[in-house]
Amino acid sequence: MEQVSVGLVGLGTVGAGAARILTEHADRVARRAGRKVRLKWAVVRDARKSRDVALDGVRVTTDVDQVINDPEVDIVVEVIGGVDAARRIVLASLAAGKHVVTANKALLAEHGPEIFAQARASDRAVAFEASVGGGIPIVNALGVGLAANQVQNLSAILNGTCNYILTQMTLEGLPYADALAAAQTLGYAEADPTLDVDGTDTAHKLAILAQLAFKAGVPTAAIPRQGIDRLQLADLKYAGELGYAVKLLALAKLTGSGLELRVAPVLVKRGTPLAEVRGPYNAIRVVGDAVGDTFFYGRGAGADPTASAVVGDVIDVAAGRALLTSRVLDLWSADQAPTPLLPSNQIKSRYYLRFSIADRPGVIAALAHILGEKGISIASVIQHDSGDDDSDRKTVPLVIMTHMAIEENLRSALREIDRLDIVRAPSVCLGVEE
Repeated sequence: MEQVSVGLVGLGTVGAGAARILTEHADRVARRAGRKVRLKWAVVRDARKSRDVALDGVRVTTDVDQVINDPEVDIVVEVIGGVDAARRIVLASLAAGKHVVTANKALLAEHGPEIFAQARASDRAVAFEASVGGGIPIVNALGVGLAANQVQNLSAILNGTCNYILTQMTLEGLPYADALAAAQTLGYAEADPTLDVDGTDTAHKLAILAQLAFKAGVPTAAIPRQGIDRLQLADLKYAGELGYAVKLLALAKLTGSGLELRVAPVLVKRGTPLAEVRGPYNAIRVVGDAVGDTFFYGRGAGADPTASAVVGDVIDVAAGRALLTSRVLDLWSADQAPTPLLPSNQIKSRYYLRFSIADRPGVIAALAHILGEKGISIASVIQHDSGDDDSDRKTVPLVIMTHMAIEENLRSALREIDRLDIVRAPSVCLGVEE
């Protein structure tokens, strides 16, 4: 049986998982690839460090150029993370005639055009299933399984850290800081969780999905994003009273005015699949014009799920499928017609609004008047009893759900409302997805 050789760059959580599958299940991998797949090299930072994976017959090195310059290596697997070093390794590997498998969402989101231009010039494949959704095969689904469709709508939970935190806040009543600490204790959150909780990680993944689903070359900086780090427990509680759960979603919608992209915590109707995704799981809802509504669910991170996707890509490359798919998809191509993006202030949605207001007559009417002047219609109102305190300074929460409204009009109304002397704190605004 013919053989292909693999150089694995990075032997951390994901790299070790991939090495374990390639070495412990070599026969299974060979049957499915139609060729023997040999793990020849493993590139590490410290060659003397003990590993929890057997590397019998595998050459361990700290010099990645040994792998890139080895004529026997057919596939380079990049799982070191980060951007700068990974970019150099991927571009050099492609230029040296190697196929590349990567799990690096930031690299693709920021440098997709450059990387795929080099792949085309070298006639080599870049396979990246593990970059979005961990073990969920969403890249293959959008690129191959749903190829007959024009995707109309995509909404996704793409960060398990954030979903775990929101689950703890919702089910256990933990404040954000306590839920984050619990996620860090369990290893779901990094010591510095900024890129997860501020929405950047999700925006990277949305940029990749937008390329696959809409051929939209959108830099991460162009995607409006809001994280969960400023969410208050009160808003999850009131959302629950209204029949909703709060989720950090990546949203993409094809409209007559352009493509709408954003990352934000939004209210999702209880009982719908996305609303019921709990803990460190990911899920992607894709609506196509032919297939209709589809749903993908699974672990979005971790050694085994992500390694599963990495080795699946190695098998695809070894079997020859990945190169054919790469040629047909022509991702991040300079020849792609630009996809018009809908300005974020023109997005239309329903909204959840919370105000801290003085408990006195006429307050609701004052707020409703301003909203009405901006063309914003009220769907429902929650105002809890303030008790027996008759003080004019008594502050109570007022929650309003709107009908569909344009973001620009809503923000204008909120700026005006926040200046009123009856409003005691800045308003809270979250989008609503049915």
